[in-house]
Amino acid sequence: MITYEYPFNERIRTLLRLEDLFEKTAHFAQGDGQLEHHTALVTMFEILEVAGRADLKMDLIQELERQRQTLLAYRNNPDISEEALSGALYEIEQSSAALLGMTGKIGQYMRDNDWLMGIKSRAAIPGGVCEFDLPSYHWWLHRDPEMRREALAGWTKPLMPLRDAAAIVLRLLRSSGRPKSYTAPNGQFQLNLGGTAAQMVRVTLDIDEPAIPEVSANKYFLNIRFTKPPTSELKARGCERDVAFDLTFCNL
Repeated sequence: MITYEYPFNERIRTLLRLEDLFEKTAHFAQGDGQLEHHTALVTMFEILEVAGRADLKMDLIQELERQRQTLLAYRNNPDISEEALSGALYEIEQSSAALLGMTGKIGQYMRDNDWLMGIKSRAAIPGGVCEFDLPSYHWWLHRDPEMRREALAGWTKPLMPLRDAAAIVLRLLRSSGRPKSYTAPNGQFQLNLGGTAAQMVRVTLDIDEPAIPEVSANKYFLNIRFTKPPTSELKARGCERDVAFDLTFCNL
């Protein structure tokens, strides 16, 4: 199965972007090659840009507290595992404490590093990090891979509270909905939402289904248009057959 996620507000869009960037940074930082470590560092710069929203940390703290209060209401509920509940509450409390421990502007320690900011500014230029542009970076890329990994881990570590908090919120969001099966006649689907709001919708198809969903929505209607996978054609073409899929509305 393949799942497409469509956030309905900027806050969830930001969290999904952070999740994607942190996963890529971790993946490439584990490698040994110069290109892998260059990609990890450039992706870290993207995290810096996405996390630069002044209210991101406070948004996460408030959402975690809201979820903590929701979970506390399940105390002494015979249908809820006390062990699982205590574990979830502990995770949320630890994450909130870590966020509160982040002082100053997010990523300011990187912005204060002239060498890193020099790489960041050159990386925004196509081909801007060649050895003749940044000889010191060229030297760094030729250091021992373990040394580079340690440096990348050191630059990433202060940002980990954001990653962990975003992971908790997105996990709770994804688990909040229940999938329902639908069919889009001739690749077109519309659902009357009746004014209800959701923060994200998930569209799940069989991995071998040659259809790509294009989603648009407001609080009254959800529209999905399935298109054929891109080929040599200049424009996306709509599916001309029925498409079966699962739809999940997620809301915290």
